[in-house]
Amino acid sequence: MHMTSPIGLLVIAVVVLVLFGKGKVSNLMGEVGKGINAFKKGIDDGKADIAKEEAAAAATPVAKDVTPAETKDQA
Repeated sequence: MHMTSPIGLLVIAVVVLVLFGKGKVSNLMGEVGKGINAFKKGIDDGKADIAKEEAAAAATPVAKDVTPAETKDQA
């Protein structure tokens, strides 16, 4: 994959500013920031839910198998 040079990134930034204007670019970046924050919050909430389920599973007693074992006489 080809990396863009710093001058290339500057040219791309200038073209985006010319095409969309300063207001739209700042609004777009604000929405991207909100999206990233919402994504991080969702991940944290998911981790908390998983930890809560694991804690509940650890606290729940495990059922034991009480099926009688076969004896040699029955076989």
